Amino acid sequence: MPSREDILAFVADNPGRAGKREIARHFGIIGGARIHLKKMLKDLADDGLIEKRNKRMIRPGDLPSVFIVSLNARDRDGELLGTPVDWDEEAGAPPKILVLTGKTKNTQAGVGDRVLIRLTEAETGPEAEHVGRVIRVLEKRQGAILGILRKRDGNRPAYLEPIDRKQRELDVDPAEMKEADDGDLVSVQVTRSGRYGHPRASIVERFGSMNSEKAVSEIALQSLGIPHVFPSAVVQQADSAKPVEKLGKREDWRQVPLITIDPPDAKDHDDAVYAEPDNDPQNEGGYVIYVAIADVAHYVTPGSPMDREAHLRGNSVYFPDRVIPMLPERISNQLCSLREKEDKPAMGARMVFDKTGRKVNHTFHRVLMRSAAKLSYLQAQKAIDGVTDERTETLLEGVLKPLWAAYEVLKKGRSAREPLELDLPERKIKLKPDGTVDHVYVPERLDAHKLIEEFMIQANVAAAETLEKKKSPLLYRVHDASTPEKLESLKEFLSTLSMKLPSSGGLRPAVFNGILAKVKDTPQAHLVNEVILRSQAQAEYTPQNIGHFGLNLRRYAHFTSPIRRYADLIVHRGLISALGLGNDGLQDGIEAKLEAIGAEISSAERRAMLAERDTIDRLIALWMSDQIGATFQGRIAGVVKSGLFVRLEDTGADGFVPASTIGVDYYRYDEGSHALIGDKTGETYQLGDQVEVRLVEAAPFAGALKFEILSHGRMAGKRIRKATPKARRGPPKGGRNKTSTRKQSRRRAS
Repeated sequence: MPSREDILAFVADNPGRAGKREIARHFGIIGGARIHLKKMLKDLADDGLIEKRNKRMIRPGDLPSVFIVSLNARDRDGELLGTPVDWDEEAGAPPKILVLTGKTKNTQAGVGDRVLIRLTEAETGPEAEHVGRVIRVLEKRQGAILGILRKRDGNRPAYLEPIDRKQRELDVDPAEMKEADDGDLVSVQVTRSGRYGHPRASIVERFGSMNSEKAVSEIALQSLGIPHVFPSAVVQQADSAKPVEKLGKREDWRQVPLITIDPPDAKDHDDAVYAEPDNDPQNEGGYVIYVAIADVAHYVTPGSPMDREAHLRGNSVYFPDRVIPMLPERISNQLCSLREKEDKPAMGARMVFDKTGRKVNHTFHRVLMRSAAKLSYLQAQKAIDGVTDERTETLLEGVLKPLWAAYEVLKKGRSAREPLELDLPERKIKLKPDGTVDHVYVPERLDAHKLIEEFMIQANVAAAETLEKKKSPLLYRVHDASTPEKLESLKEFLSTLSMKLPSSGGLRPAVFNGILAKVKDTPQAHLVNEVILRSQAQAEYTPQNIGHFGLNLRRYAHFTSPIRRYADLIVHRGLISALGLGNDGLQDGIEAKLEAIGAEISSAERRAMLAERDTIDRLIALWMSDQIGATFQGRIAGVVKSGLFVRLEDTGADGFVPASTIGVDYYRYDEGSHALIGDKTGETYQLGDQVEVRLVEAAPFAGALKFEILSHGRMAGKRIRKATPKARRGPPKGGRNKTSTRKQSRRRAS
């Protein structure tokens, strides 16, 4: 057997490529000795010396073999330098990567670009820690600059106040104003720059008042480099596409009364559902469930302009009042959308479940279907609850009740599976007709939502099982278990609530659910949900299957939303090829590209989530900017050494309370209990505590709010009480305002 040091050295020499099989092969470990190797690897992981990622071993802080880099500088020799786009700050500062470009157009890059690279063995030089070679340029630097137009008094030209604070102010050419007004969000192009004074620019596009949703979401699109204008070749291909009017080789599902259940304002309908009791006497009490998914693969063929653009975008991006679609609206909202009473091509899954919710069998079909009705979630739920309307009255007995009966069966299977059940409501923004915020609310979670969610999960599982059985190339949707470091932090926190995690053995979602059940309907419920969420890894796409921890599934893929997710389109093509359903399936050689595709669309997904979150934060900051001095009830949603993040109860708005403005003591950060604790008094502000705050500053550009806390912390278990904050004393004598932690402070990567 190799020593621990030998294994660590091999893992270090093969970052992202050293799995248990590769280690055993390298050291000649066979037979029963593999059991000892497995134990050694587990011990190394428990000690925090290695961690498992997609069935491969890496050292904490190591990089995968393929990942996305943001190019931000050049070294003294003119070579490009970059840093990983997705980097866990718990591992320290992001490493610098020396990036080697290729000779083809798609591998030529410059500062400001984002590129997909593969680590390679080469000399790094003094300014970098790793070397990577460009596989593909993902995003080119944008030439336009985004900012707010500000007009001056008199005859002086207007100027641009850039959104990016690193940019200089720019005078705007009076002849190139494009009818923009003071306070409008605009993009400009620098037209000339003199040696003295401000550079001059011309307005390229006007987005309207900064108070509107369109302008605010445009900031996210521009700052994150999200593609949102379709190239002419893509538009031309979409416009020339023809609807499917003949059955051809498709199965005829037009008599199956499938229905769509979506938000009331949905324009693209990916999925339709139907269920009926199974008439097989061997499956008494069982149900047959039909899920029909838009056949995007029929219109978006591999290598076509629409395919390349969808690959680049990765997914649709959803803002409060508009969508940046992955596919042109001609495809997403018209030809592919499963509209009511219209014949549409679809990929159908027929799944049979027994009365316990266990899947008996499933099959996939390429079909022509016709949606019997378009319902909203609330509309379907009201019908089941006894309040029907003209449309649901005729569907109640034959369609809706069987759907709910089938869902009751699936719930039994879900309960037996025990996925992770976090309870963290999502905030939504209601806009006025002019695009400004009307109010913020938390939508009710209905059984109708849960029904569609569970039907889609089962269809996704069936797709993964079929492709795996057929040994087809496949992009899994995976969710890894928590790292030992995050679990240790969670254990420390739970210990402050007199709760425990098992110290050994593999954790399953049921363990976390047990903890959540203990705190349900207690003041700690929200706090514990938040901390458990932060302990979880992030889901991603990869051809290596490690299962889905949160859903507690051994294999899982995304199949049900090809209109808005590129991963689902790949799964559709895989089914077409594997089951002989057409000649528009996977292209040759796709297997070698799946790792890179998975990295790209996982990054695009995180980018979209960031854009959506930033836009909501900016809209709320704008909405609250005229409420300076107002007081609000909130809850501490985050604790760091520099202060407290507070989430308001009414709106879900997040703001920051600097530690230097809190109370009358010197507060130290205790990571284990997620709290700031006063040195002298023991006064404690902990994650989840209810507090009263006053709004003192709003920064709409940054989407940031600054609060002043009006509540005392807890003292020896006492409840928070309202008070006027007093002047804060300085730090302990002999030192600056430093904080101490049980461990090094960490932030969870998004």
